[in-house]
Amino acid sequence: MERERIILGIDPGTQVMGYGVLRVVNNKPELMAMGILQLNKYDDHYLKLRRIFERIISLIDEYLPDELAIEAPFFGKNVQSMLKLGRAQGVAMAAALSRDIPIFEYAPLKIKMAITGNGRAAKEQVAYMLQNYLRIPDENMLPQMDATDGLAAAVCHYFQTNNPANEKKFTSWKDYINKNPGKVKK
Repeated sequence: MERERIILGIDPGTQVMGYGVLRVVNNKPELMAMGILQLNKYDDHYLKLRRIFERIISLIDEYLPDELAIEAPFFGKNVQSMLKLGRAQGVAMAAALSRDIPIFEYAPLKIKMAITGNGRAAKEQVAYMLQNYLRIPDENMLPQMDATDGLAAAVCHYFQTNNPANEKKFTSWKDYINKNPGKVKK
């Protein structure tokens, strides 16, 4: 029986919002879509928030994702920018919540680490690794790195939730020893 799930990844922004849609069939990921929402043409911050909400809703209605993975805002020096970015993230989350889609937040460092092995990787490195991992043809890559950042959030979530090591939960060392008798010498 084929098991399928769809993950919508979002890189929130107030100038450009990136998104990626990942389809996972029998634990094999493939790109469904990626793109951007250009917001810098709007002067009104509240209109930008409305456009983010509407676009997330339209992506949800089109691709029917099972989960939303979103990049958490990082702590910058500019408080005003952080507030605006937090609002953009909140609106994207509200759109997912309005459709009962579970939300998973990942720090930018965690996303980059999951994709490249380096939490300080450049956006170009992230895009390159995603292109190779998902076998995305050159003509399907977008010049805006916000799109691959959104896709990176989805792939990071896929990695986090498909890690066999995450399946074994232990309550104590005694519990670990009881569940792994072959790994312990007596």
